[in-house]
Order: sequence, then C-alpha cells, then structure tokens
Amino acid sequence: MTDAAPIDRNRLDAEESPYLRQHADNPVNWQPWDDDALDAAHERDVPIFLSVGYSACHWCHVMEEESFEDPDIARTLNDDFVPIKVDREERPDLDSIYQSICQMTQGTGGWPLSVFLTPDGEPFFVGTYFPPESKRGMPGFGELLSDISESWEAEREEIEQRAEKWTDAVRGELEETPESAGDAPMETLDAAAQAAVRGADRDHGGWGRGQKFPQAGRIHVLLRAHQQTGREEYRAVATEALDAMVEGGLYDHVGGGFHRYCTDRDWTVPHFEKMLYDNAEIPRALLSGYQATGDQRYREYALETLEFVTRELQHPDGGFFSTLDAQSEAESGEQAEGAFYVWTPEAVREAVDGVDFEAVAADTAADLFCDRYGVTDPGNFEGQTVLTVVAGVDDLADAYDLDSDTVAAVLDRATAAVFAARRGRPRPRRDEKVLAGWNGLMLSTYAEAGLVAGPEAAEPAVEALDFIQERLWDAEEGRLARRYKDGDVSVDGYLEDYAFLARGAFDLYQVTGDVDHLAFALDLARAIEANFWDADAGTLYFTPADGEGLVARPQELTDQSTPSSAGVAAGLLFALDHFLPRDEFADIGETVLATHGHEIESDPLRHASLVLAADGYERGGYELTVAAESLPGDWRETVGETYLPGRVLTRRPPDADELAAWLDRLELDEAPPIWADRDARDGEPTVYACRAFTCSPPRHDIGAALDWLETSD
Repeated sequence: MTDAAPIDRNRLDAEESPYLRQHADNPVNWQPWDDDALDAAHERDVPIFLSVGYSACHWCHVMEEESFEDPDIARTLNDDFVPIKVDREERPDLDSIYQSICQMTQGTGGWPLSVFLTPDGEPFFVGTYFPPESKRGMPGFGELLSDISESWEAEREEIEQRAEKWTDAVRGELEETPESAGDAPMETLDAAAQAAVRGADRDHGGWGRGQKFPQAGRIHVLLRAHQQTGREEYRAVATEALDAMVEGGLYDHVGGGFHRYCTDRDWTVPHFEKMLYDNAEIPRALLSGYQATGDQRYREYALETLEFVTRELQHPDGGFFSTLDAQSEAESGEQAEGAFYVWTPEAVREAVDGVDFEAVAADTAADLFCDRYGVTDPGNFEGQTVLTVVAGVDDLADAYDLDSDTVAAVLDRATAAVFAARRGRPRPRRDEKVLAGWNGLMLSTYAEAGLVAGPEAAEPAVEALDFIQERLWDAEEGRLARRYKDGDVSVDGYLEDYAFLARGAFDLYQVTGDVDHLAFALDLARAIEANFWDADAGTLYFTPADGEGLVARPQELTDQSTPSSAGVAAGLLFALDHFLPRDEFADIGETVLATHGHEIESDPLRHASLVLAADGYERGGYELTVAAESLPGDWRETVGETYLPGRVLTRRPPDADELAAWLDRLELDEAPPIWADRDARDGEPTVYACRAFTCSPPRHDIGAALDWLETSD
C-alpha cells in the first residue's frame, strides 16, 4: 500500500511541537493529524486512536511511560488502529470538539484526552487517562484496545450508529445558533456576581471544594459588580480568591509566577506546570484588584510575575514561550513533579549559609524563612515543602524580637539566596512554541502594568508584538498564523489568536500612544469580521470559514483556562468601534450578544467574558481622550491607580499634520468619533471624559475628569 507507507513509522520526529517530539521515540507509530494519516485510516478501514495532550501535562507523561512505551500495547495500536497524536495548544479546534464529547458522555474531561474515531473522524469511545492494567474502576488500556478492535469487527454497525449520534450531538452543542435572536442580555453582571458568591469557598478562597483553579474572569466580574453596586460581599469574595492565590502554593514564592492549579482545597500543593496564559490572566486580575482596593501587595505580585515571564519565558527576539513543565530531575536522578520548587529545612540552611544578613545570623535567617513559608521536616508534599505564606512579617517580628523592617529585609535577602541556590538545580523543560493568542493575553497584562508602574514595564510586550507581526502576520493577505517554533510557522490562526492579539495591540496603544499598534488592532478586527463572522448565524466561530473541514465548526462562548474568544472579540469590537466613522464593529458585537443572550442569561458565570462585554455595551465604556503631544506622566499615574474597567484611553495629536498622518495610517477619511472636535485647549494637555454618549467639558486636570466619570455612573 504505497499511500499508507508514511504511517508505517513514527512520524513525530518531523514535527516542531515539543509535545509531539517527546513521543517521537515511542514504539507507537504516531502520526500527526494530517491527510496522510486520515487517508490511511480510510484505506486500511481501521479506527483512529486520537491522543490529545500538551508538553507540561503530568498525566500525559504517565500514560506515555506506562502504555505508549510498552511494546505489546504499541503493537496493538500499530496493527489495529491509526494512532494520531495532537498538541492541544497547537490545535485547540480539535481539542474543543473531542473534549466536548468527553464532557457530554463522561461528565468530565481533561488531558490526556483519549478518543477512538471512525475513519471519518466521528467519535465512538472517549476517555482521558487509562492505566495499563484495570484498576479503580478504570479499564486497562491494553484490554481496552483489544475490546475495541474486536467490536470494530463484530459490532461495526452499532459503533457507526453511536458515532453518528455523538457527532450530531457535538455539532449541535458547538455549532448551532438559535433560529431567531432576541435582544442583547441586560443586567447579567449582577447575576454573574451573585452566582460567583454562591459558589465561593469562603473558608479557603476561590471556587471548588477539591482542586482549585484560578478563575480570573470571575474576579473581574466581582470587582466590576462591586464598583456598580457597592456590595462589599462582591469585593470580599474577589480579594479572598486573590489572597489565596498569592499566599498559597499556586504562587512560586522564590522565582515568581503561577502554577496551573492546586490539587487541594486550601491552595497548598499545585500542579507545578507554569502556563503562559495563567501568568497573563492572574496578574491582570491582580492589577485590577490593586486599582479597585489600593492593596499594594497585588501590584507587587503582578510585577514580580511579569519579571518571571520576561526572565524565563521570553524568546531572545521578543515573543513569549508557552509553558514550563511540571517535572524535572530530582536528587534520585528520576523525573519528579515539583522537584525544582520544593524545599527542606536543610536545603534552606545550605542556601543561606555564608550570606551576611547583618542583623541576624544565617541560621536565624533560615529559621525566619522556614517559619514564613511553612518549611518543616515532615513537609507538605512527599517529604518536602511547597512554599506557602503561613506567618506574617509582624508576627515573625514579635516572635523573634525584631522590628518588622528588619524581618522584611532578612526575608528578602534569604529569598534571593534560595533563588540563587535553586538555579543550580536541573530545570523543568520549556515548551518554546510561541502562540499568537497566548502572546496577546500577555501583551494586555504588560500594557496595564505600563500604566500602573511606568511605560518601561510595557517594553517586553512591545518587543513581543514586533516579533509576532514580523513572523506570524501576513499583512498582504490579512492572515495570522498561530504558532512559531525555531523558524517554523504553522497552523492558521483561530478566533482566539486574532481577538487576544488585537486586544493586546490595542491595550499597548493605550499606554504607548503608538498609532501603529492601533492600526494593527484594527487590521486584526477587520480580519475577524472577514474570517470568523457569520452574519446569517449571527455568531463568531472559533475556526475560519475557509479552515479545515472537521466534524463540527466550534464556537467558544464560555471561559475555560483562557477567556472566551467570542467574549473578548465582542468587547474588542465595541472598543474599536470608537475609532471608526460607522457602527459596523458595534453591530457585530451587539448581534453576537443577542444571538447568545439566552445562554448568557441562563448561566452568566460560565460566560464571564461575554457578560463583561454585555455590561460594557449596556452601560457604555469609560472614554478618556487626551489631546497632547504625549500622555503626561502624572496623568498616567493617576489613570494607572484608578479602577476603570473597560476603559478606552486614547491620545489625539494636537497638531493637524500629525493627525492627518495618523488618519492616513488608519485608512480613515475623517477623524473618528472619539477624536472629533476634541482639540487641545489653551496650548495645554486637555482631557475629555465620556460615558454613554455624554462627555465632560474639556479639562486640564485628569483627576477632575475621573471624578466626573465616577459621578456619571
């Protein structure tokens, strides 16, 4: 069979995805998802075994070691199936479709995702991790393969009927829209906030009674609802979640940055992988928390996280890498989860030994560090300790008869010594894919930090945006690729790539005033309209209209690990509509909200990003137009300290020639509404504050303009 020849070997060594390459030496003849593999399934008339995971996935590594490296299991997979391996970070469309089937049929999902498909890609059996032998109610993977192979021969008609039924169900779940749209949902923000309060863990912070995931979207909902209603319960639940994340094991108290989630209710032991999207979305929530409450800790944790991202996840030329693995080499020489991050009292003492702490001896400094972060001989994770904040600085000062400033200084120096010692440990692997959408999330956070901490804080994002535009954006075609890896560009961009990156570019424009960033955001928004907007269905699809034909064309309406791409796109289109002399972008956003209004109203908390977009549409966003050569530094500081959710901050050039040049760059014939008739007055920087088609008089005092916005609510 000449056409089937490519599948007679493991082909993952030709892939750039680090996750796929990790499986290139398996005895399984893994295939990428491509025409050769799909055609071979048809020609051989055998099922496809689809395994979906990602580089930092712990249980993906476990299943590989237990099953995919087993010669007998590999032989069965090679003989009776076409085994396909997919990186869910590269192909979120495939993951969305088959993860939805897993949720619908099993009530749960996750990675590794294990799906058995007909040669047409229709699913008929699905699960996640399977052990090599049956245990705890789970079938052994080898036994499962034999059973499915036998059923394929003996019960083919029944399998195909099930596959058709499941495919129809997932197509209806992901693809369909109501026959007639209603109105855009109203007053859903308060309903979402109330749901967030009802589901909150008021004892330990956050949501859930077992595993604890960061829920940045819920925090934004609560903070915005508190601003509008004054209900202290909303702010309390938001800050309880933020406090739990920064004080518990989710946060890396030595090197900065957040792990993916915690395995326990009290936020002690994390799953140790670090994802770029978490280290974008959690700091963005922290910066909002700082602006809403004035709590400096949130600002500090956010900026420390960005230092971590710049240091450990930024490509030398600017873009941001995707993940750090959970596992690294332990003292035993074996790969172990969390080995890079955990401590014993002895290891802390070795790290600080020889450091001059001036006020205390090194042993006392080690004791302070251990007491601060709960480092004990028994530990809290496999005989070692995940660092969590268990004692306050003032309490330690009392216990050690020291002043608080001295304790804080000693802890800072001890942490630096521990960090230096940790750098000598074997490091977790880094997935060096640069993904357009995840980079977009990161741009937005750096941009907000640029307002909070000064423009220099946003400089890494400016470099990243240049990187993405140069390598992943085809300006002539108006097309965005999703992934860059070692010079290789692959995968057409999805809605999240366009929407997240456009929002990031727009946010950078707000802090830098660089009109090229605004122009790029508008280019991406026009591409969203051209490639993802379906006027007949009244919705934005996740995949482009001319994309690969799969068993369903998904939409992404709910927030998951990342925000809903439809929600971010709708909010972005409302913001960018200020810069166009027509309402085309706003009309798209309004129609998306109206199409999905019933879904949003029936479960607002799952649709947090769409709820935030709907609230901005309903109430009108905050607009600040500054007519000046540049944004004055004290004005930037004032805006950076003020909680203005959904804010649009724009600079209008005071010089007519510069304005004309900007309009030419934006391909506009006239000044957009947000700039029209908003000139500098008296030769001084002038600010115009507007909300819901109502504007303040021109002012030379940014504080007075913000006061006007506050009273306009």
